[in-house]
Amino acid sequence: MTLVDMRFVGGPADGEIHQLPVDPDGMPPARWVLSHRGEGDRLPEIDHLYQRQPVGNGGWEMSFVRSDPMGMTE
Repeated sequence: MTLVDMRFVGGPADGEIHQLPVDPDGMPPARWVLSHRGEGDRLPEIDHLYQRQPVGNGGWEMSFVRSDPMGMTE
């Protein structure tokens, strides 16, 4: 599987770099969900939805869309 480094912009992963798989055309996924498990039993598990956006140099970044309870994000 081929991976590409993607920079995440906005939301809880702002500024982080994650390796994501690419499709046969070399494109990273259009959307990606980062799941955050709360610490302890009191904090909820949350999904953070990011969407691929083009950047000026011909690359892409993942921009924050929204957060939802785990399992509710498309």
